Amino acid sequence: MRPAAGKGTSFALLLPLLLAAQPVATDSYLPALPAIAADLGSASASLTVFVLAFGFAQLVCGPLADRFGRRPLLLWGLASYSLAALGCTLAAEVPLLVACRALQGMSMAAIFVCARAAVRDLYPAHEGPQVMARGLTGLGVVALAAPLLGAFAVQHAGWRWVLGGMAVYGAVLWIVCWRGFAETRRASEPTSGEPTGGVREVFASAGFRAWSSVAIATWAGLFCFLLLSPMVYISYLGLSPTLYGWIPAGGALVYILSTMLCRRLLRRHGPVRTVQWASMLSLAGPLLQAVGCLVWPGTLWPLLLGHAMYAVGHGIHQPCGQAGAVGDLPHLAGRAVSWSGFGMMLVAFATGQLAASFVDPTFSNGAWPMVLPMLAAGLVLVTIAFGWLPRLASTHPSKERTT
Repeated sequence: MRPAAGKGTSFALLLPLLLAAQPVATDSYLPALPAIAADLGSASASLTVFVLAFGFAQLVCGPLADRFGRRPLLLWGLASYSLAALGCTLAAEVPLLVACRALQGMSMAAIFVCARAAVRDLYPAHEGPQVMARGLTGLGVVALAAPLLGAFAVQHAGWRWVLGGMAVYGAVLWIVCWRGFAETRRASEPTSGEPTGGVREVFASAGFRAWSSVAIATWAGLFCFLLLSPMVYISYLGLSPTLYGWIPAGGALVYILSTMLCRRLLRRHGPVRTVQWASMLSLAGPLLQAVGCLVWPGTLWPLLLGHAMYAVGHGIHQPCGQAGAVGDLPHLAGRAVSWSGFGMMLVAFATGQLAASFVDPTFSNGAWPMVLPMLAAGLVLVTIAFGWLPRLASTHPSKERTT
């Protein structure tokens, strides 16, 4: 594995740690919300503001990464991520907590954009999905462990220790990147002023539009599961919160295994065929859930098995979609990453809010508000995989080898 711009730390090993800053900031925070609410008042706004800041700040961080380089923006992001977490630790009122979480969300955007752009800087396009799959495997491991560690910290030490742990994580990563992450942007690219091209060139790229649509569609379906599954499984089906906790944990484990499967499929079949296989799982899972809602309403197993199938597809779609979106745009990787990431957050948020509007206190619609968005995402993914991507590859014969 090649080191980042000649330094000793392998970027392939550093990438999972950078991507994992997101579940550290969100998944470990969730168990602390009730305790924070008890101490300071309602804390839900702090999570919403983090997500919105993370989404919108990517649009700013992408051009900055292209203009000034990945290293300075990444180091700024990690430093402010750690300082924001420290501010949350010391917060005595909700407004300060929300403000610090907003800063942390913007910082996370800088980390995310630089990490994904550096993949395109350091690796040719055809290696990008493999590298992203390895990075997302590490993210999945952290996503599995973070809520458990957060719950342990809250129970035995208090919620402020969760935020303190985030500050330490960011500080350690800052030291690692200061010592082992050199600038990855190509020396031939402009070092001052605007890089050649811009947002118009990003959206003019057929590869960007197709592959970012894969990442956006699969994430929108999963986001609706994350948003609505507590109400479906706990309030509608009557599971205890403890039992419910094993469902997203199991999904994270399936996700980890599917990113490993993705690497094997990519080596054997290439990205287009790999995404086609995954899209069938992304559709088959929600179809099974829909059959369960129709034939066995109130039954648990069709929902669980369908979610597992969708999670396998998601673990394959994400590395392929995220890497493919920047494959044609090495000189605008920061902008391409930022618009792809913003699209993921915007579509997921809008879809989730629409789906949540169909949930009422009596759950007259059952599990359908959770299932239908996942089913729609599966249909979109199959359409892209079998309709759009093959045309893209035929228009550019080298696409299957280089995307």
